[in-house]
Amino acid sequence: MNQSMIDIHMQVMWNRLVSVVEEQAQTLIRTAFSTSVREAGDLSAGIFDLQGRMLAQAVTGTPGHVNAMAESVAHFINDIGRDNIFESDVYITNDPWKGTGHLHDITVVTPSFHHGKHVGYFASTAHVVDVGGRGFGPDAREVYEEGLFIPIMKFFERGEVNKTLIQFVKNNVRENDKVIGDLYALAACNETGHRRLVDMLTEFNLPDLDMIGSFVLKHSREATLERLRNLPHGTWSYSLDLDGYDEPVHLAARLTIGPDGVLVDFDGTSGMSKFGINVPLVYAKAYACYGIKCVVAPEIPNNAASLAPFEVTAPEGCILNAKRPAPVAVRHVLGHFVPDLVLGALHQALPGQVPAEGASALWNLHMSVRPVADQIGGKGAEILMFNSGGSGARPALDGLNATAFPSGVHTMPIEATENVGPVIVWRKELREGSGGAGERRGGLGQTIEISAAEGYTFRFSAMFDRLEHPARGRDGGEDGAAGSVSLDDGTKLRGKGLQFVPEGRKLVLQLPGGGGFGDPGKRPAAQIDSDHRHGYITDEQRGAYGQSKAKGGSQ
Repeated sequence: MNQSMIDIHMQVMWNRLVSVVEEQAQTLIRTAFSTSVREAGDLSAGIFDLQGRMLAQAVTGTPGHVNAMAESVAHFINDIGRDNIFESDVYITNDPWKGTGHLHDITVVTPSFHHGKHVGYFASTAHVVDVGGRGFGPDAREVYEEGLFIPIMKFFERGEVNKTLIQFVKNNVRENDKVIGDLYALAACNETGHRRLVDMLTEFNLPDLDMIGSFVLKHSREATLERLRNLPHGTWSYSLDLDGYDEPVHLAARLTIGPDGVLVDFDGTSGMSKFGINVPLVYAKAYACYGIKCVVAPEIPNNAASLAPFEVTAPEGCILNAKRPAPVAVRHVLGHFVPDLVLGALHQALPGQVPAEGASALWNLHMSVRPVADQIGGKGAEILMFNSGGSGARPALDGLNATAFPSGVHTMPIEATENVGPVIVWRKELREGSGGAGERRGGLGQTIEISAAEGYTFRFSAMFDRLEHPARGRDGGEDGAAGSVSLDDGTKLRGKGLQFVPEGRKLVLQLPGGGGFGDPGKRPAAQIDSDHRHGYITDEQRGAYGQSKAKGGSQ
């Protein structure tokens, strides 16, 4: 067989490997109990070689989970010990510094054996609805307050479940049926991946993953380095100011591109917060790499070799390199701004190729719904909603409305949310006028109104940003609209922290919009008319576009 035929044969097996992990992820979606997994796809799945290097990831999943999980399997191998790894074992952790950044993410790793020989690992991660403690929110002062911490340990040993672990989890979480169900779903999805891998190895008459793994890693690394060699080489800097919790947070990045790799240094970033908005470096690195790959090598498969040329450093103790026991429950809020941070630096190296800033961080809403004092027989619930603002305008296209970039998760359907517990979503629509003006308009945020059902109240953990620091436009584009949080009677609420919604009142969320790209005066009149006709821009904004054109813009 000549080299060309060998390469085609190997590419077929590579594609098959991706389909194996995609079926792994779909099994998790089908069997999960939490709506964040089942409806939103807040998960990751992947296959790893014996050294703990990720060979392939499922298309379904989030960059924060996938890229952080890519580092976690090596911790499992080290902590469990190679001599203590057996067939039919399953391992588990939610260690924020060895997993994916906070206690709500459960990572499960399963060794895979073929004909009695250890050939690799399957790993998966999912966000569960509750881990005890204060619940999902930023108010804790130490990680110990944030919930049950599961060190790397055995979930199953040689096929026997760790009943002690199950009892500990069951008695430390509010929604124990859902959480325990998700643990088994994670184990089940890894088992599905293992079985499909065995089918593949048998079909292709392979004894292990060594040959296909070497091919995957070699070609991924070569393709990534080729891209880097063709980029401008040098150093560029960018910074962001964000709301933070009790005081603003400054994020800074210095990006250095060379022929052999990219270095991102977060020196100059604010120190750790007293509250749970801190970010373990593994999570900040995950999103920094994702932001770079979106522009530099978007079509190269994500694996250990394509990630290897990207190095991320940060001063120990800064808010993007938080150390235990710092609280990290809502590490996603600042973590989701890391792509905007590195993309701002990349824009200077590659003008005309990078979008404007967007809403970026998810506006997660975690509600604890309880019956009022005189309500008898009512049952409470823990309910989690994922909501997204607008993404930044792109050099050639408008920003996406109400779209989760960079996380990529879906929003939960209203019907699914209302089915989980006694809440009513009264309004969920695009927020008129929230996208920044530009030759390319920023994506729109959304307006959401929600209340507890009659006879119930709820408290919620706010974990929102861009109330004081809206998404900035690029190359003459205007800023997107800032967000706001209030009750329906006009009472202003805070962007972060535990707060209460009385019986009969509605919580009103105005999600931020994305920044615009380019001179608004250059936006075609037909697009302005279309935006106005569809309710994307206000009468005032339409007039402002007209004034921009009068000052010298052209169609």
